[in-house]
Amino acid sequence: MTLHPQAVTALELWSQGPSVADPGFGQADIDALRTEQRALAALDAREDVDRVEDVDADGVACRLYVPGGASRVLVFLHGGGFVLGDLDTHDAQARRLANRTGSAVLAVDYRRPPEHRFPAAPDDVDTALAWLSVHADGLGLDAARTATVGDSAGGNLALVAALRNPGLLAACVLVYPFVDAAMTGASYAAADGGMTRAEAAWFWQQYARGPADLDDPDLAPYRSQRLGTVPPSLVLVADHDVLADEDVELARRMAEAGASVEVSTYPGLIHGFWRHPQLFDAAEESLVEITGFLDRHV
Repeated sequence: MTLHPQAVTALELWSQGPSVADPGFGQADIDALRTEQRALAALDAREDVDRVEDVDADGVACRLYVPGGASRVLVFLHGGGFVLGDLDTHDAQARRLANRTGSAVLAVDYRRPPEHRFPAAPDDVDTALAWLSVHADGLGLDAARTATVGDSAGGNLALVAALRNPGLLAACVLVYPFVDAAMTGASYAAADGGMTRAEAAWFWQQYARGPADLDDPDLAPYRSQRLGTVPPSLVLVADHDVLADEDVELARRMAEAGASVEVSTYPGLIHGFWRHPQLFDAAEESLVEITGFLDRHV
């Protein structure tokens, strides 16, 4: 499929500035990039949500968004290669997710590498899920109607949460999930995917404590032998993404293992489209699709 014109525009915009794969990219550069991303996110339009509050989920910082009348709750795990992103960079998307789906959204500020390597992030997600199970009723939410939603590295964590907590979740939404630490898909050859193979490799290197972690299914759920235990799942694939092949293969493995899984491919689009409605029409279109999926399953 030809690259979508909106993807061409986005790639031109995103090509400005440093890449994490640049030689010598280190902690000072990471700190600077995090600061820059927060500053850019502060310019995003932020929709009103009936109730928004920062909460302490047994030591894990989270932000809870509750539209009027919501009882279903989405545990939202942001992308950013495990290293980047936080509650503020994804605040506008969390608000859109809450308003479009009519669901409460619990955004989790999981610990990030290289300061906190695997398994800090999935451990924090487990803690937040356990906290939600205890406190949902008091918040006016239905713990039995909990789903995880994540983009990229967050999609990894959303899937790992289901694998680590069988029977706890009603559904998973995995937006171009980052799941194969071996990077075996042919789509990694793409030069116009919104992320490069070198950048993906850098993110995995930051996340893992060492080579052995790259074989751990809690880090690389692509390798899990328990994919059949996950609840009904929706996998969104960006056609030009370097992750496209692993996402399609993940869905195939899930289905083969007995899980209920739906796959939707967005033609001509690239990694990162989902949370940029100012650049991609498909960002809003995907939220409509996610809402329909959740309404059917949660």
